[in-house]
Amino acid sequence: MTLACPPLAPRKRPTLLIAGCGDIGLRVARLLRGRWRLLAITTSADRIAELRAAGIVPLLADLDDPASLRRLAGLADALLHLAPPPSQGRDDPRTANLLAALARRGGVRRIVYASTTGVYGDCGGARFDETRPVAPATERARRRVAAEQRLRVFGRRTGTPVTILRIPGIYAADRPGGHPRERLARGTPVLAAEDDVYTNHIHADDLARACVAALHRGRPQRIVHASDDSELKMGDYFDLAAELCGLPRAPRITRAEAGQQLSPLQLSFLGESRRLDNLRLKRELRLVLRYPTVESGLAG
Repeated sequence: MTLACPPLAPRKRPTLLIAGCGDIGLRVARLLRGRWRLLAITTSADRIAELRAAGIVPLLADLDDPASLRRLAGLADALLHLAPPPSQGRDDPRTANLLAALARRGGVRRIVYASTTGVYGDCGGARFDETRPVAPATERARRRVAAEQRLRVFGRRTGTPVTILRIPGIYAADRPGGHPRERLARGTPVLAAEDDVYTNHIHADDLARACVAALHRGRPQRIVHASDDSELKMGDYFDLAAELCGLPRAPRITRAEAGQQLSPLQLSFLGESRRLDNLRLKRELRLVLRYPTVESGLAG
């Protein structure tokens, strides 16, 4: 039986608190401006003007400083949690601090969390849905698993519907560092066909729309793959981008050569291969992808 989600602040504009309001948070704000009251946590006074220009009320606070988060209690009907964990360790104390602050007075009726498909580790190119168990292979992914678990426990304990979006590679021409042309221009190599891995993608605008759909229609304690319909290996993705951008294709190297030429972070992405089923995104959140393939997104 599907549990009914409580309505968000009837008879008034609901209030959304955004934690980690970078590129995707600003895209969400553009979609919701005028229909929601928007708040965002920022650690930098330099961003106050930018957030205000986007129709967002800035709140100076730091997810690493629990005392600075006390004022958040009771402020919002919903939370969009886009903030990454710290860069070290196996836990995510930022999520713990945020949930502790929000729990003081209650009032949060829905949470959407942006996680990563890296929590699955290497799947050998298998195609799968959200029921697959996690198997994080890096500390970075383990921190995300810890955050997910904390959020789901919070949701069950408080009755707050929590939607976890597991997100693959995000791209867009207007996203900083978010277009493959930059990597192509640097001449960064990709794996030879026999060593290549499947990779997954989502256009930044579709991800923002997925966040909004989850705020309105996310089922309680539900995981959703926020991915497009593409099934491409990484080298083919960069070949396609090179063709569309009129740039030379990236050089192909063996996995052994990659171990000598690429950074540990780059190698970690080349060691994981998976294909994501996104039926929940389309059926439960009723999202019609604006860019269902990377070809349509890169050409758009």
